[in-house]
Amino acid sequence: MWLVTGATGHIGNVLVRKLLERGEKVRALILPGECRESISGLKVEAFEGDVLNLDSAFQSMQGVRGVFHLAGVISIMPGPNPFVRKVNVEGTKNILRAAMGMGIGKLIYTSSIHAIQRVENSVIDESVPYDMNNPYGAYDCSKAEATLDVLNAAHAGLEAVVACPTGVIGPYDFRGSMMGAVIHDAAVAKPAMYVNGAYDFVDVRDVADGLISAAENGKCGESYILSGHKITVRYLLETVREVTGRNFFQMKIPFNFAKFAAIFTPIYYRFANETPRFTPYSLEVLKSNSNISHMKATDELGYKPRPVYESIHDTVMWFLDNNKKKGRKNENRN
Repeated sequence: MWLVTGATGHIGNVLVRKLLERGEKVRALILPGECRESISGLKVEAFEGDVLNLDSAFQSMQGVRGVFHLAGVISIMPGPNPFVRKVNVEGTKNILRAAMGMGIGKLIYTSSIHAIQRVENSVIDESVPYDMNNPYGAYDCSKAEATLDVLNAAHAGLEAVVACPTGVIGPYDFRGSMMGAVIHDAAVAKPAMYVNGAYDFVDVRDVADGLISAAENGKCGESYILSGHKITVRYLLETVREVTGRNFFQMKIPFNFAKFAAIFTPIYYRFANETPRFTPYSLEVLKSNSNISHMKATDELGYKPRPVYESIHDTVMWFLDNNKKKGRKNENRN
């Protein structure tokens, strides 16, 4: 049996599906009261617990042969965030303590490309170090610190492997990730504002396959970048339009104007309780070096990301189908 923390998240629920398809037994560590829509109907053993509770971490690992640790908090808001660090770093420390104490056979940690040091004018690969002091945000720092803890545990004897996905898109995005929300809104023909910029996006299904291959073929103490394809935001929106056949209003915002406005948007997002789009962090990412190599994962894990058009197409179709299902449920309630 495999334990999956963060099982209800985007990567988590797809990983659970992939493991079940392979005939594996899965235990999902779920926060008390957490929405289980993304794994509803799946034959998983639900274990209510919290990575911030060490006893809970130990109990969740009873009888498992390996752990996929994905639980964490993502944030693109500026400034320090004690909660992000607490979950991402202290939660990971608890998982590591429990895994070492229980003698778990394998631990696969899902880190992030953002944990890796920013470099310009060169290809980003696993030779670039993790940077827990980078100035770009609490999330980046916390993932770098947690990743270094995992690698230290590997050096101390835990059979641990690290995987670093880039920007994840794809179906089964029940919670609506930042880029998922962009694709969804374009799919239903809502007006779209965008800036010039590009980044590397990878299909969530390819990431899940990469994690499973890391468990089977990854080398202890090694990191593997799970990247996809570098595309512009404009290409993303135009591909959605092509898939749906529906035109929608698009407006390119001058980057300097967006950068100025992003100084104030975090305040709006906090009060409106909405998923942020334009923040200083997100704009920095779109302008950062996104020449990212997955050569190591391809060579050692057999990792091969699918064409980005397929990813966007399947994401659009999933969102539209999910909207129909929600509509039918609402009609039945009425």
